[in-house]
Amino acid sequence: MTAVLEAAALRKHFPARRGIFGGGQGTVRAVDGISFAIAQGRTLGVVGESGCGKTTTAKLVLGLEDPTDGSILFEGHDLATLDKPGRRHYRKSVQAVFQDPYASLSPRMRVGTIIAEPLITNEKVGAAEVRRRTLELLELVGLPERSADLFPHEFSGGQRQRIAIARALVLSPRLIVLDEPVSALDVSIRAQILNLLRDLQARLDLSYLFIAHDLAAVAHMSHEIVVMYLGKIVESGDAQALAGKPLHPYTKALFAAALPSHPDERQDETVLQGEVPSPLNPPSGCHFHPRCPHAMPRCAIEAPPLTKVEDRLVACHLFG
Repeated sequence: MTAVLEAAALRKHFPARRGIFGGGQGTVRAVDGISFAIAQGRTLGVVGESGCGKTTTAKLVLGLEDPTDGSILFEGHDLATLDKPGRRHYRKSVQAVFQDPYASLSPRMRVGTIIAEPLITNEKVGAAEVRRRTLELLELVGLPERSADLFPHEFSGGQRQRIAIARALVLSPRLIVLDEPVSALDVSIRAQILNLLRDLQARLDLSYLFIAHDLAAVAHMSHEIVVMYLGKIVESGDAQALAGKPLHPYTKALFAAALPSHPDERQDETVLQGEVPSPLNPPSGCHFHPRCPHAMPRCAIEAPPLTKVEDRLVACHLFG
């Protein structure tokens, strides 16, 4: 299966001052050596608590941040070596849908203008073609034609997210970064938006990088899942296998904290203690060991490598 995007040993470190008076210089390892691939027409889900590096990963893929080390390949080409036309092609081919549909749409612009803006900015097209494309996209995301002449405040949260999706599709991208796309919506609306995204993927052969706290949504949407903790991948593999039988203690705790899909379903009682440590001063060895119920002495000293276990990759000394 052809990979649309590949990341290899990707790192993003930020300089940061230590202490209340700024004494000393430290480094925040927001993303610390992760590798993944997103195949054509497939979804890679990324999960983890706040502060684990998910949003920084999205920014690296969108070109909003430059990596400290490692590489991102799009259609086999390294982003670091792209010329101006290559960068322009990448920006058109990789679009985003963000968390808050209330903040991501300009309140002063009509919906038709919001959707058409990327098209007008990036391509030379006539007014008639812009209008045709806008109405086509409104129909695709399940909104009536008259929506083009209205303002965002005249729509509900779910409808606004449909508008944001239409805007992301206007340049016919190959990959869409979905950064918490349903977390700001009412629970009753979330399933509608997720099903719309799945329908669009099947119809347009889109690839998704799907970032979310909602584990049920990630398992429903994704073909593969990557679990991140303090900038590192601790487990990755097939979405259904990973959700059905998590192996890493952190993954187990995340899924145990989520509601079961069925009331009679039994879950392992792996309780997640404490909070995510600061990425400015992460624990030695395995970053998860201070919170892990299975921690051994070597966990505090030696960082476990990602190792093939059954049908996936796991970074844990329990499987060494």
